[in-house]
Amino acid sequence: MFVAGALISTLYERTATRGFESLLGAQLYNLVNAVEVDNKGELQGDPDLGDLRYSRPLSGWYWEVLPASANTSGRLTSTSLVLLKIPQKPVSKVPFDQMYRRSYEEPGLNGETLEVLETEVVLDSQNHTARFRVMGSLSSVENDIKAFDRTLLFYLGTVGLGTVLVNVIMLVFALRPLARVRESLAEVREGRAERLETGLPVEIEPLAVEMNALIDNNRRIVERSRTQVGNLAHSLKTPLAILMNEAETIGGDKRRLVEEQAERMRQQVQHYLDRARMAAQGQGIVFRTPVSTVLERIVRVIAKLNPHLTVAYAGAETGGLVFAGERQDLEEIVGNLLENAGKWAKHRVRVTCRAEGADRFAVIIEDDGPGLVGDEIREALKRGRRLDEATPGSGLGLSIVRDLTTEYRGTLELRRAELGGLAAVVVLPRIR
Repeated sequence: MFVAGALISTLYERTATRGFESLLGAQLYNLVNAVEVDNKGELQGDPDLGDLRYSRPLSGWYWEVLPASANTSGRLTSTSLVLLKIPQKPVSKVPFDQMYRRSYEEPGLNGETLEVLETEVVLDSQNHTARFRVMGSLSSVENDIKAFDRTLLFYLGTVGLGTVLVNVIMLVFALRPLARVRESLAEVREGRAERLETGLPVEIEPLAVEMNALIDNNRRIVERSRTQVGNLAHSLKTPLAILMNEAETIGGDKRRLVEEQAERMRQQVQHYLDRARMAAQGQGIVFRTPVSTVLERIVRVIAKLNPHLTVAYAGAETGGLVFAGERQDLEEIVGNLLENAGKWAKHRVRVTCRAEGADRFAVIIEDDGPGLVGDEIREALKRGRRLDEATPGSGLGLSIVRDLTTEYRGTLELRRAELGGLAAVVVLPRIR
């Protein structure tokens, strides 16, 4: 569009310039035909070039006839020149062409630029010669070109804007089916739908079919992984149960040692089974778990198991939070942290839940126990590490929480609580 506009403008400028030059040439020809010389060699005539601009004083359009030989006298001018003179360039600088004409530019009387067209003509057999000059203001051509450029710019701009608008409308309508596919994918990813919607245009329908096939294949992979995990869990339960039963036949410290190690094996097996289940889930579709429902239930359970403690839950204002994961995983994370707080708290345990940004939420579990500092916090997060061997447990609770949180690309932080003990802060993904 820009190139076309520039080309049209250039062509019009050339045409307007040629038209201006042709007009001056025609008027010069008429001027020559309207002037003669008498017997004394004096220039005679009253030319009428048919243009009122030659009659209006200082209009920028002038004609003049001057003697060009010694035997010729007199001077004829247009009314517009009002006895003033327009300088002539020496022939040495601007010579005549083969048709004995020449043209050049000269400053006008009103500050404009004049195009001067001249010729010399022998008027009779006695070689009376006169120089004929026709002058026109170039501003008229320039103004005409500027007016054309403004009109051209307006129409080309209108056409260009209309073209862009039409293309935008066409793109919006053409891409609308892709927007539907994107929305359907978001619903599948967030667990609000199982498959992409169908009934799309024929150009997009194959894409939706292939993506539905991919979703179905991923779902089969998840189900197969879960089945294998379940089979492994059942296959390990029997040997562990046998070990536990055999431990009852052993007396003394050996019995306690075997029972503790068997229980530790059971917990570690369960931990790795959970990791396998999480890995399988990572290949599938996002689940939706209401956060408040899970927290309220676990808080009630911990309160019943620890009647000597005051277990408070502050999260009513975030009742609409939805965890982007399975209920069992959220229960595992919160349950382990609350169980740990219940072991160490003296009188109080507090659970707080709040939104963190647009796609995260935080669960803060605090107690008024002895708490941890510096190196103790790092040691507590190591797998199977127990800072107090006299306290029951396998030492896997915090490491399980850390691993599950990592699987969901969340974070686990241990710090000093406002209640005086330990505060565990878990940040997990949520669905709006």
